[in-house]
Amino acid sequence: MSSQEMIDLCLKHSLFSWSATGKVDPLPIARAEGIYLYSPEGRRWIDFNSQLMSVNIGHGHPRVVKAIQEQAATLVYAYPGMATEVRARLSARLAELVPGNLNTFFYTLGGAEANENAIKAARLFTGRHKIIARYRSYHGATHGAISLTGDPRRWPNEPGMNGVVRVMDPRPYSFSFGQTDAERTEANLRYLAEVIDYEGPKNIAAMIIETVTGTNGILPPPRGYLTGLKALLDRHGILLICDEVMCGWGRTGRLFAFEHSKDDPGNPAGIVPDICTMAKGLTSSYMPLGVMAVSDRIADHFRANVFWGGLTYNAHPMCLAAALAAIEALLSEGMVENAARMGEVMRGHMERLAAKHRCVREHRNIGLFGLIEFRKNAQGELLVPYNGSHPVMPALGKFLRENGLFTILQGSTLMCNPPLCIDESQMREAFEIIDRGLALVDEAWEG
Repeated sequence: MSSQEMIDLCLKHSLFSWSATGKVDPLPIARAEGIYLYSPEGRRWIDFNSQLMSVNIGHGHPRVVKAIQEQAATLVYAYPGMATEVRARLSARLAELVPGNLNTFFYTLGGAEANENAIKAARLFTGRHKIIARYRSYHGATHGAISLTGDPRRWPNEPGMNGVVRVMDPRPYSFSFGQTDAERTEANLRYLAEVIDYEGPKNIAAMIIETVTGTNGILPPPRGYLTGLKALLDRHGILLICDEVMCGWGRTGRLFAFEHSKDDPGNPAGIVPDICTMAKGLTSSYMPLGVMAVSDRIADHFRANVFWGGLTYNAHPMCLAAALAAIEALLSEGMVENAARMGEVMRGHMERLAAKHRCVREHRNIGLFGLIEFRKNAQGELLVPYNGSHPVMPALGKFLRENGLFTILQGSTLMCNPPLCIDESQMREAFEIIDRGLALVDEAWEG
């Protein structure tokens, strides 16, 4: 098909995520390789968001393609109650790689389903009902996961799951608990301890966090926060669920984002959550797969007690084969280390743009998980109000696409989340396009 034929038929016969179909302007993609996307006619875009922060190893990796093909020729599907070689191999490999005592895994088809099952596991294990979640969070679009989500995508889906207690992040949207990491950590944990008292610790099964908040701001936790949070929850028998769907598998420069807790003062061993959910980079999105990893303590409980969760495509062999190959590509080619190194290169480009463009309010990144945030005036007000819009943002998106760069614009931010295989020349090319695009945002300055 031509690009236009593809677009016309997709718009006529399918619905698009989080969109009114009549307002969608989809990018026509025929193939992809490395960090690049191509139209049927051969037009090229840099994929500067790894699609949905998920194609971590880059597009079209032959190792993963081969693994999928070989699995398809051997065993395409197995009922979830069966044992398969690929299930055995992936489970053993994950037990080697996932830190601490997270040695047991429940397989789903994506991150939202992993979070749904984390809710079930926490409630069944503790016998408690309430789940604490944060306002600047996104945990998925299924019923329970969207109820845990804090951002406005939750609103049209309400009333949702009951038992959710929503709290502020260490860094709320429009003000700060403090200026330093120590101040933010101390203030937020003191506030959280008070909320726990009001809700009744004996009623709270778990707290779920994106270890690094993703689409709602790329917000790494302040130093000391993860260590302090785990200690606070442990005192009350409340489980910690780390949602690593977006920030896991090398995105932040470490294999798992919660491993950055090793940088917390006085805690070189870091923390390990009771439950960790993952997806996206697990297969680099070559096939749909999510995982709920649970501690040995929780796993032992479900050896004697029924885990009331199930999926037709639980432990789907094709998806597991893709994960095994994607993990080995990520590790053997040093992409986690490259994410850490290129994160510093990215920060340098961001600093240069911040010095040049008055529209840049702030930039943040941890590894190759980053964004540029825009302001509208010298007082630092965000360009786009909460859940609002500004005409310059779609204009910027159009400019970037016309000049060969795909990424996502969210609120007042431009996402910077390229595949972890990106090199310095490709990073430079991407930021040259962004640099020219920010001239449009500068013109929206209100003085």
